[in-house]
Order: sequence, then structure tokens, then C-alpha cells
Amino acid sequence: MNYFEQVNQTEAAIQAAELEARRGYANVSRRSLLKQLGIGMGGLVIGIQMPAAAALPMKWADEAAPAGDFVPNVYLKIHKDNRVTVIVHRSEMGQGIRTSIPMLIAEELEVDWQNIEIEQALADAKYGSQNTDGSRSIRRFYSRLREAAASARTMLEQAAAAEWKVPLDQCRAENSFIVHASGKRLSFGELVDRASQLPVPAVEALKLKSSKNFRYVNQKQNVPLIDGKDIATGKTTFGFDVQRPGMKYVVIARPPVLASGVKSFDATAAKKVKGVVDVIAMDDMTEPAAYKPLGGVAVIADSTWAAIKARKELSIDWQWSEHRSHNTEAHIKDLQQSCDTPEKIFRKRGDAQQMVKQAKRTHSAEYYVPALIHAPMEPPAATAEFKEGKFKIWACTQAPQAAQNTVSQLTGVKPENIQVYVTLLGGGFGRKSKADFVAEAAVLAKKVGYPVKVVWTREDEIQQGYYHAESYQKLTAALDESKRSVEAWQQVVAEPPIGSTFQKGANLIGSESNLGLTDLPYDIPNIFCAAGKAEAHHRIGWLRSVTNINHAFASCSFADELAHELKQDPKDFLLKLIGDDRKIDFTNENAEYGNYGEELSKFPVDTGRLKAVIRRVAELSEWDKPRKNNRFLGIAAHRSFVSYVATVVEVSLTKNNKIKLENIWMVSDSGTVVNLDRVKSQMEGAAIFGISIARYGEITSKQGEIQQSNFHDYPVARFSDVPPIHVDVMINDAPPGGVGEPGVPPVAPAICNAIFAATGKRIRKLPLKTHGIMA
Repeated sequence: MNYFEQVNQTEAAIQAAELEARRGYANVSRRSLLKQLGIGMGGLVIGIQMPAAAALPMKWADEAAPAGDFVPNVYLKIHKDNRVTVIVHRSEMGQGIRTSIPMLIAEELEVDWQNIEIEQALADAKYGSQNTDGSRSIRRFYSRLREAAASARTMLEQAAAAEWKVPLDQCRAENSFIVHASGKRLSFGELVDRASQLPVPAVEALKLKSSKNFRYVNQKQNVPLIDGKDIATGKTTFGFDVQRPGMKYVVIARPPVLASGVKSFDATAAKKVKGVVDVIAMDDMTEPAAYKPLGGVAVIADSTWAAIKARKELSIDWQWSEHRSHNTEAHIKDLQQSCDTPEKIFRKRGDAQQMVKQAKRTHSAEYYVPALIHAPMEPPAATAEFKEGKFKIWACTQAPQAAQNTVSQLTGVKPENIQVYVTLLGGGFGRKSKADFVAEAAVLAKKVGYPVKVVWTREDEIQQGYYHAESYQKLTAALDESKRSVEAWQQVVAEPPIGSTFQKGANLIGSESNLGLTDLPYDIPNIFCAAGKAEAHHRIGWLRSVTNINHAFASCSFADELAHELKQDPKDFLLKLIGDDRKIDFTNENAEYGNYGEELSKFPVDTGRLKAVIRRVAELSEWDKPRKNNRFLGIAAHRSFVSYVATVVEVSLTKNNKIKLENIWMVSDSGTVVNLDRVKSQMEGAAIFGISIARYGEITSKQGEIQQSNFHDYPVARFSDVPPIHVDVMINDAPPGGVGEPGVPPVAPAICNAIFAATGKRIRKLPLKTHGIMA
């Protein structure tokens, strides 16, 4: 079991359920205000008195189904008026899952798309895992959702056959009707009563739709977001939008250094701020941090503005933890030294260490990727109310079940008495799979006895969130000049592990090695991959594509270096390095490989598919043609989340010798595609995310405190930073792979490889802003 599952303490129970499922100031609603004023989002809004919403516009699946509905399983309901309600059990954060899941249901059920509506599922093990991370939503539920729809379709066909007294094989579903061979037809709605009385067919007895008859899956038409208009017009609910009668607003002054506590505090000035209701000391957090609240002092007020203003008036004397001594500059040196004394070997093929010692020619390089933070547009927010021993919680969470269980552990309330409503997420990238902000709201709601909304500011999120760990890597290759080949590859990494968040003192990566280190796809006779110890001083969590970011930056950059060392074209050399088409079994090379939780037999490491995306992106970018107008190219390719992505970046050299990004080409192969437009959008978003990492991403610490605080000192890519992005998707019948994350890893190395092509300067330390090279 890989670390994605390990962090969820109830995964075993959830998997069992999956099998069963197969059977003074008023807070202002930004959208409503902008609609009334008729202005864009650039203005400053203060002091406007508006009533709180009485009801939430989103539809959640806790409402009882109307009498007479046909509910064949937990994922869908068919109504007598021919509507089909799809229960979306995953979190929507811009990836389009609230459209892709209904498309999959509509495909197998044969529903008219106009008849589809959606409800958002509450946290409940009956749906299977709801943790929307690891690029798993379609990958893990493709078959299960098809089976759920096929069960309903089969029962409707059986109901029609009984109504007409004809053989079942003469009845077929078509666009929300069951059609008889004679031309007779009955709508789904007309068959609801009869179908409801039938037994649910066994999974083994289902006949799934042939791929040759697909209308949505593996098709090239664009299906608009099912709730796109509602999102654009402010009719949906994000975490910050939730309103409850009698609700108060909370911001928290959290310790600026991990695991520090409150020695004492003075709230006199804070309580004088108009609108402040209360100031409450939170329990100090002790490591491991896990998903527990960080502690500190909570300010409760009638509005977020009053709470934020009062928080500035707090006087707090902190009891510093051991992490007070942490400084980034010294830490980098520790990581660098740790690479010289690897503690754990993750893969060993041949004897790379001996080959490096004996080789007449070697090439070495060291790479550094700093700590990063998610920085979604919407910081975390959660609303909780506690009545008669039960919780109702609304949160922009990627992991409602983890939130439910975390709240249960911290409050003693049983999970079945904790309802978690999932709002839309204004971005997530892995941050909102951690339940600390949900736990804060629940703990406070139970303590004060009225509904509270805990909101994180941008500064809170950047300075006290969960971080993508900094990484130092040392690579050495033994080269055979006569063969113009690589005979040995040695790669050692030192990066604080995600496990440190769940086990105090953990200092050695585990499953993160599977993300671009152990699964190096190159056909080199001698390979050595290992890791040294690295202490963690902040909460470490997974960020979009996780340690593939670090490992791909090093391996893809180093491959380009070796190509130039051996005087070969980087694209041709990369194909040569990958070698013959084959499916790699790393267990033959002293490696334990998790394969993102999937079976290698179903999702093999297929070098043929990796080479295919490389060839395709080279074709689209016209790699083999001479460049004009002072243009230069860089290439990188990587497999992650059982999908394959290749990227070519084109840069130009300006008159003052600065680098400008001109074009990005991306080719992805994620197997079967449910929603082509969303796959392309995810690749485009990954390119922008990768540009942000490469150009700007850097979190630093001084005396244990994060030095960055907002977009002025932790920038993300602006419009002016992003060139045209050209995406091609290679569609095939392989099982669906991940989409949300695989596009990120090759972007930074492709940019840096293009910079070398233009300038001859190697970028081995990110971000680019520290090199002063970008236009």
C-alpha cells in the first residue's frame, strides 16, 4: 500500500465499503455584491451591510429521495419525470470531476445529457474512497461507475421486457428510453416503479457497453462543464461562501514555528475591536502534527474583517519548540552532505557505484528544488455547527472522510454523527486533503455552542500550511565514449519525508521514492538509487505531483546534460536512453515499487508509450527543423500516476540576453479518456503550475519562521509569464490513468534544458528568479 492510502487511517474500511457499493460589519457575499454593483473583481469592498443567505444553493445528497424514485445504487437516482441525478462523491476543484463522473454514468446508462443533474455526496464510506488526490478519481472509479450505470440500465431493460412481455435481448437503452425492436419505446421515468421492484443484478452478469458505441468516452467532442454557468454566475457554493443562521467568523493566530505553544497572551486590545465576540486559546499542538489544529489563539467576531483586525491587536508570548533553530541556508548544506551518506537503497541494478569508480569518464551534477507551498486561489475555509451531539460541517475539502474521522478523533463524536458537506474548492493541489482547518472549526463550534466559520488568510496558508519538501540530489554517470552511451547511473536524494507529519522524528523518505526515483525508465546496465536522512521542520504534505517534481527535475535535466556531454541530439539521446519497447518490472532490480497503488499487470511501466509521447511532441514542435528568430528548444518526458507526458519548451534570447518563454508543447497518454476537454485543461494548468514552480517557487525559513507571506514574495505565474500552450492527447484503449498531476514534472526541466540550449548555462537550482535570467 502506498503512502496515499497510508495517511488515511480508515482506508481498509473504505475499501470494504467500496466492494459493498458495487452492490458592526456584516460579512459580504462577493459574488452577490459584484452582481448588484455590476463591476469586476478588482475593487475594494468594505462596510456594506447585507443579509446572510438563508439557504445554500448547492444540492447535497443527504436529502431523502422523493417517493417513487428508482435508486439502484449509491451513485444515481432516476426520477419519474425522466431526470437522472448523479451523486458525485469526489471533490470539484477545477478539474471538472462534477462533469466527468456524470459523463461516465450517461455513457453506460444511455441518458440524454439534458436529463442529467448532479448532487454532491456527503462524507460516507458507502461511496468508496472520496479522497480526491493522487489523480485517482476516474482511474479508480472508471469500472465501478460503469457497473453502477450498467446495473440500472439492465434493470430498466428488464422492466420494459416484462411490461411488453418480450425477450430481454429485444430491448435496449437509447437516450433515456428503452426501445423495443419493433420501435415501441418507454422512457426511463415510465419504468421507475417496475424497475424498483427488481433485484440488482450481479456484477458478473452485467454486459458493459462496447467501446465502439461510445458517445462520450474516448471522443473528441467538447462537453461543457455541467455547473460551469452556475460557477461563473455565482450560484454555487465555495468554502468561503457558506452562511448559517447565527454564524460567527474565526481567524486564528497560529504559532509561527511548528509545535510551539502559547506561553501567555493579552487580548485586551483585541476585545475592544467592534464586532469581536470572544477570544479563545486553542490547545497546543504536539507532534506528530498529522491533521491536528496548530494551536494558537482564536478570535471570534461578527465578520472576517473584525476578526482579522482584532487578531493584529493580540499580544502573544510564544513558547518556542526545537524547530526555532531551523534556517534554510544551513539546512541546504545538511541535505547536501546527507547525499554523501545514503541510508537506504531503493533500487540496485548491476553495480553502478563500482562502475563510477572505475570509469575513465564520468559526469556529475547536483540539483536543488526548494520547499514549495500550494497557494490555491481560495485558502482553506470550514464552517461547523454542533447541535444535540451531532456535527454539520461545510468545507472546501478534498478528503471529506479524512475530515470526518479527524473531527471524530479530536472531539469524541462518532463519525456517523458528523455530516461533512463538500463545497466547491477554489483550487486544492493537495492542500485541502489535510483536515486541520476542518478540525479547527469543529473544535471551536463544540466549545462555543454556535456555528462558526474558520477562514485562513493568504498569509496563514503560505506561512503555516503543509509544504512540499525541499530536495537536494547528487547524480553521477559513468560514460562510455566509444559507444557514446551511459554505463552507470547513480542518484542519491535527501529530502524531508511526508512521513514526518505522521511520525515525529521520521527523517528518511519511503514511498516518495516511487515517484520518479525508483522507477527511472532508462535502459542502463547499472543503476543505483538511494536516499540520505533529512530532518523536517515544518508540516510536509503532498503537493500536485509530489516528489515527481524533484526527481524529474534532476533526472530529466541530467539526461539532457549527458546528451550534450556525448554530443548527441537531446531528443534522440532520450529515446536511446529509454531503450527498447518493454514493460519494466522493478522487483527484478532489488526494488519495491508501489506503482501509485495499481497493479503492474494492468498499469505496466511501458517504455513504448513513453517513447511515443516523446516522438509526438517532437513532431508537433518541429524539433528536427532548424529554428529561426533566435529560438531554442528543450525537452523532457516523465511517467507519473500511471500516465505519460512529454514536453517541449521553446525560448528566445532577447537583445539584453534574457530568456523569454515562447511556446510549450505537451503530449499526454493517460489511456482511456472520459472528458477530452478536461484532460487538455489539466495539461494546460499543469504547464502553468510548472512555470510557477520553475520561475518563482521558493519557501525559506529563518529561526523556524516562513519568510514568505503572500503573492508579492511567493509569486505564481502571471498572464505575461505564460506562452501559448499546445496540448495533444493520445487516446487509446488502455485503462484510464491519472490526469491532474502528470503534466507538472516535465515542465521545469524542459524549461531549463531550453535555457541551456540558448545560453550554455545549466540551471541546477530552482527557482529561476534567483538566477536573474528571465525576461
